[in-house]
Amino acid sequence: MKDFENIVAEEFPKAVPERFRELLSNVVLLVEDEPSVEVRREQGIEEGETLLGLYTGIPLTERDTQYGMGTMPDTIILYKNPTEEEAEERGGGEEMVRKIIRETIWHEVAHHFGFDDDQVEEREKKNVY
Repeated sequence: MKDFENIVAEEFPKAVPERFRELLSNVVLLVEDEPSVEVRREQGIEEGETLLGLYTGIPLTERDTQYGMGTMPDTIILYKNPTEEEAEERGGGEEMVRKIIRETIWHEVAHHFGFDDDQVEEREKKNVY
């Protein structure tokens, strides 16, 4: 299998339609092996549960005139080990890893645009991106 970071870079344009990529503002995409203990605690992730990705920042819908210079970029973190474990549970292979990466990127980018988890899940059910 290719390097996880390379797969993320290849799948990003497939996960986020061009019309939305053009609107991304002040966002950094990172890869980490696992969510930290602190992140797990903050997100309420219990033992045996997993987290594939995490968006932190100020969604576009909440930015005001005070947003700007000196503002740290929003971050989208993809977690490598949980993604690979999820792929194994779904049948394994690089194509499944790629699919999960696309799903996770889409989900976290939707948060950047101001969608909450319920809205993201509803759009995912309808395949509306």
